[in-house]
Amino acid sequence: MNFRQLRYFCEVVEAGSAVHAAERLHVAPTAISMQLAQLEAHLGGELFDRTRRPMEPTALGKFFYPRAKELLLQAARLDGEAQGIASGSRGWLGIGFTRSATFSLLPRAIRRFRAAYPEVQLDLVEALSEYQPAQLRQGRIDIGISRFIGDYHAPADLDYAVTLDDPLVAALPAGHPLARQASVSAGELAREPFILYPKDPISPFGQQIVAVLKATGVEPVVAYSAVEIHTALALVGAGLGVTLVGRSIAENNRSDVCFLPVRNVDSTTTVVGITRANEDSKLVRAFLDVLANG
Repeated sequence: MNFRQLRYFCEVVEAGSAVHAAERLHVAPTAISMQLAQLEAHLGGELFDRTRRPMEPTALGKFFYPRAKELLLQAARLDGEAQGIASGSRGWLGIGFTRSATFSLLPRAIRRFRAAYPEVQLDLVEALSEYQPAQLRQGRIDIGISRFIGDYHAPADLDYAVTLDDPLVAALPAGHPLARQASVSAGELAREPFILYPKDPISPFGQQIVAVLKATGVEPVVAYSAVEIHTALALVGAGLGVTLVGRSIAENNRSDVCFLPVRNVDSTTTVVGITRANEDSKLVRAFLDVLANG
């Protein structure tokens, strides 16, 4: 039994005769008859009552037709999906991301990628930068969107591509007196309660932010620690303190938080797209291009 036999059989059922099926398939009627005879010999029974006009399926034919039709449809879907994956137009893509990427960078990249590859399934996995390398090695994700302050280590089995240099800015309560200024100094921030994030045992990011302020000669006082950046900004909006964030985070953000440049802080966060070394996926390359050109 093969797909040609199944196709010819289904066409005969739908056309009502081998002659009409042959016309629809642009083959000789004898080719239809030969394939049907081989299929019936294989199954051990007749599929059509040939004494009637138009031919009608036998009990075996009525049983066989919907199942053969479904099998042909599944084969067509498999063929299309496999060709789509081979060409890079279809498939699955796992993307790990830090929460700071959700304010502007990631949503913008997803919109552009989905417009170009609407049939690709995106699996979004929230993970701090320090957890993404393990997930890449395990195959849980194909791309990691990470954020670093200062130098970072790139293991030999992973590729790191810088997608954005994102300067640090101050996040203050919108009603704070400092929010009326065009910029603030590190010293002015150090006089306010400082909100640290992310609160995680293996992430140095929060302490690195504090170190940026200390490098200017001030000593910030950490009053609160937040598990992630959304909580940290909520605490800022509530008037509980200040913090530092990447400038891109100010886009489309809270109305109760004001974002200002810090005059004597030159440190920049770096947003990096991480992939497995020698990655040859067309979809991975396409998403990295979207990130870099976003």
